[in-house]
Amino acid sequence: MTTAASVQKDLAAFARLNRVSDYLRFFKAGPGEYGEGDEFIGVRVPDSREVAKAHKDLPLSEIQKLLDSKIHEERFVGLAILIYRFKKAQHPKSLDLQVQKEIFDFYMKNLYSQRVNNWDLIDSTAPYLGYYLLGRPGTTKLLDQLAASESLWERRAAVMFTFAFIREFELDDTLRLCKKLLNDPHDLMHKACGWMLRELGKQDLGALREFLAANVGRMPRTMLRYAIEKMSERERKEWLKR
Repeated sequence: MTTAASVQKDLAAFARLNRVSDYLRFFKAGPGEYGEGDEFIGVRVPDSREVAKAHKDLPLSEIQKLLDSKIHEERFVGLAILIYRFKKAQHPKSLDLQVQKEIFDFYMKNLYSQRVNNWDLIDSTAPYLGYYLLGRPGTTKLLDQLAASESLWERRAAVMFTFAFIREFELDDTLRLCKKLLNDPHDLMHKACGWMLRELGKQDLGALREFLAANVGRMPRTMLRYAIEKMSERERKEWLKR
């Protein structure tokens, strides 16, 4: 049976110490920054995904060992394996609602305990796991609780879960959360909300324009710039003047 130790060994083969300083800067892992304390071994994302794919049947108990690691790439691989397993449980030929629930609950436990604690870890997982919440009782309450959390990562997860909703033309939760988070103090939330509004606009440009018309005066500029990125240059300039 594959183990966390075998994953760590395979991952270490791709480690390059000359990349570590760049990763520390990129993921803001310095003192006082949002990723403070994160450790890196210098593995590229494609290599991490290759390792995850080779160990995609890793049991949850072994994935937990990876998520308990201080090393960012080990947590990334653990989460990538989790998403491989979730997608398999979604597939019509291997559909398993119980496995989906187990994986989602496992993920939430680790989100609450701050094991899923940087933007790449959120963004590579929540948009897929959001499908579990579609049409499920209690979804609105959960998303609102996450959006009101003191944890930056819980707030970002709330917004990123709705990427799955947008793909299914369910836009109300994204609009509601982005309105709630207009005054969020963190730039990473401005980017997340702007990104989801941009994706929403691809499905319903009218809904995006309506949101902007009602809220443009209160939107952080980063959120606004992300939201209007796919509009024509002329329309972008018009929104930025407001």
